[in-house]
Amino acid sequence: MKQKHFRAVVVVAATCFSLSVLACAQGREMTLAPRTMARVGSIDERYQSYNIEMVEVTGGRFWKPYASKTAVVTPKDAAANQPAGMDASLYEYRPPIDLTNARLRKLAAALAPAYVRVSGTWANSTYFQTSESAKIDAAPEGFKGVLTRAQWKGVVDFAASANADLVTSFAMSAGTRGSGGIWEPAQAEALLMYTKSVGGKIAAAEFMNEPTFAEMGGAPKGYDAAAFGRDMLAFQSFAKRAAPEMLLLGPGGVGEGSSLVPASMKLLATADLFKATGPVFDAVSYHSYGGVSSRCGRAGMPSSTSAEAALSEEWLGRGEGIEAYYSQLRDHFEPGKPLWNTETAQTACGGDRWASTFLDTFRYLNQLGVLAKKGVQVHMHNTLAASDYGLLDEKTYLPRPNYWAALLWRKMMGTTVLETGKSTVPSLHLFAHCLRQHPGGVAVLAINLDQQAPAMMTLPSPAEEYTLTAKELLATQVQLNGAELALNPDDSLPEIKAELVKTGKVALPAASITFLAFPGANNASCR
Repeated sequence: MKQKHFRAVVVVAATCFSLSVLACAQGREMTLAPRTMARVGSIDERYQSYNIEMVEVTGGRFWKPYASKTAVVTPKDAAANQPAGMDASLYEYRPPIDLTNARLRKLAAALAPAYVRVSGTWANSTYFQTSESAKIDAAPEGFKGVLTRAQWKGVVDFAASANADLVTSFAMSAGTRGSGGIWEPAQAEALLMYTKSVGGKIAAAEFMNEPTFAEMGGAPKGYDAAAFGRDMLAFQSFAKRAAPEMLLLGPGGVGEGSSLVPASMKLLATADLFKATGPVFDAVSYHSYGGVSSRCGRAGMPSSTSAEAALSEEWLGRGEGIEAYYSQLRDHFEPGKPLWNTETAQTACGGDRWASTFLDTFRYLNQLGVLAKKGVQVHMHNTLAASDYGLLDEKTYLPRPNYWAALLWRKMMGTTVLETGKSTVPSLHLFAHCLRQHPGGVAVLAINLDQQAPAMMTLPSPAEEYTLTAKELLATQVQLNGAELALNPDDSLPEIKAELVKTGKVALPAASITFLAFPGANNASCR
């Protein structure tokens, strides 16, 4: 997608970035009533969270960024630590991530409190090296990667520095199995015990990553729902003994509730996984991808998407449809249990070329708003800093547009979710929460999807405005109230300053995202 397709929004955004510009509204109007917005639910304090893939920690082959100039791997390298049956050219080797990096830690801490999930497909077949000796040259039989003590201690230390509770999953490949192919907890127990010995704690864990794609993810050949049921019961028994305070998440399915995968691809149904386990989970987890990136998709596949469709209601609604699928299963098999979205991003397979641009920020914040309103308790973005869908650039750790959006969400949106009422402007998506750290206050998130026309809004009281725009929708830099957001020379975050908006009619710019704070709303649900 070339940027010229979005140039029409630039003139409007440049003249209308302030909400005080009324002439741009063209009669499209919505009235807010923050004082009387009713409570509809609540979310975990660590709702907005993120993933660091296990393969980032160990070093290995992950989704190759589109901008990478690295040559395609040779067949000799194709059997390296990557999902079974996948084209080796989709991946690129990365050395282990530097979790001591000051910029990385500082930017992660700014999103706190959060959960950091260290898992992913690669975790299913990663061997935890229990000795303090140098990293072994090759993984033992039945494994594909090696995690050292020093690397895992780096994870524990990073989580502590970022005020991020640790979530993970465990190895379950052939190397973890004894006679008869039965899963044994030796590797899981070693990881748990070491975590405790260095002052860490695993807050929650899935048995494995994405059992719906078990064989692709490293499970033994022929692995089915019954095998998962046996493994899960063994894992539950082990966890109750070794880490009774650790929440058990699962099943952690993906690929259902949308047309993510073709019918020809083998998939273990989450319903069958539930039937095989019975009610064993403390929280029901699932993964949400509205499509696959162009790395894995073929043009015209229902599961792929395009930049032209990025602001469409159909694309933005896919996350809600996936949630509906898994929440219905939760209601049937594990009624009353919390629902966690433990992995999500713009698309699977590392994201599309525009996942790192402002264009995806509309989906990012819309999904946060929709799922919070639906009652999802935790939303973990994939990833913090890897491939094209990372919140941060993987080489520089500089913020991408979605990071700035995440920072504003953390600043504004509290844990109590409110009802805004139906938007009377078709292009305007509205979400509201109690304003963080302001008893009685209300925060409103207004997303204007119209690329040409601003939207009029009537405010019943003064407000503080934070509006995100970009010179191009495919830009990797964003402006807050017209000023470009960037780190200070010392890597500190810039001051996030509001513009004061008076009572009355105001205009939301075309193709913009606006947070409005009403600290004096005096909403009874927020006191």
